[in-house]
Amino acid sequence: MKTDDEGRAGLLYGIGAYGMWGLVPLFWPLLKPAGAIEILAHRMVWSLVFVGLALLALRRWGWVRELASSPRKLGMITLAATVITVNWGLYIWSVNTGHVVEASLGYFINPLVTIALGVLVLKERLRPAQWAAVGVGFSAVLVLAIGYGRPPWISLTLAFSFAVYGLVKKKVNIGGLESLAAETAVQFLPALGYLIWLGTQDDLAFGAHGGGHTALLVATGVVTALPLICFGAAAIRVPLSTLGLLQYLAPTFQFLLGVVYFHEAMPAERWAGFSLVWLALTILTWDALRTARRSRVAVEAAKAAAAAEAIEADAPAETSEAGGSEADAIEAGAPAPVPPARAGS
Repeated sequence: MKTDDEGRAGLLYGIGAYGMWGLVPLFWPLLKPAGAIEILAHRMVWSLVFVGLALLALRRWGWVRELASSPRKLGMITLAATVITVNWGLYIWSVNTGHVVEASLGYFINPLVTIALGVLVLKERLRPAQWAAVGVGFSAVLVLAIGYGRPPWISLTLAFSFAVYGLVKKKVNIGGLESLAAETAVQFLPALGYLIWLGTQDDLAFGAHGGGHTALLVATGVVTALPLICFGAAAIRVPLSTLGLLQYLAPTFQFLLGVVYFHEAMPAERWAGFSLVWLALTILTWDALRTARRSRVAVEAAKAAAAAEAIEADAPAETSEAGGSEADAIEAGAPAPVPPARAGS
């Protein structure tokens, strides 16, 4: 019963995380007239404040000493902070300049880019279905490039930056909350310096447009950290295959907001490109679920084989003990036991 409850809680946490990420395009326009770079700087500063308070409440500081003693990990964290800065900044700019649909495409194709990086960087071998999905995804990018009259650079930059970010995080291998704290600590001083410089130029929106607007800028820290906390709670409670399916919620919500709420144009070539991307993701998901099912069957078969071998290993000892007892009984003059009747005899 506890496992079922944990699974349901994990599913809700996952839906909450990806749902918040999917609906965040509704939040960034509320921060105007602050520019995209100022919003990004506030996001960095207030994220560190919020995450620091969370870690203080949880008393999770042991990782700081370990990270500080590893120059390699510090370098990787700095790289992760740099890459996610590009991702965050471009995403905020995209939403606030009317490119929500193109931004959503970036997160749709991100799994395909992640697979491509696995081949190029980690020398991973792809299954035929994965190759097919990557090929269909590449075709989608070509169709969209022809339709736009240019490569979909917003989508590609968001997809590649987030894929590289994920690759670096995999190498660093520390918790989500701790990783965000380390990354925003790297970002903090440049972000704070930029906000101070804006203040000296009388261009700082913070505090200049009422208490409500100021509170929203402070809330960028919550908007950044809360989905990540929910994601971390989901990751330890639900299978990876479930998380893989839930990840499509965010770009789906973003796409729907772009088309239905922000009324962005969807000409035929854009529908064709998105349809190819969705086909690629369908192939990828089908292959992942099939592979996971085969892996479960293989694990169960291995466990059954191990159990059978253990029973066979114990059987001779039991037979030997039983044989000795019968022999002792016969020597003592007792009648030998009658073997059980076979079925059908």
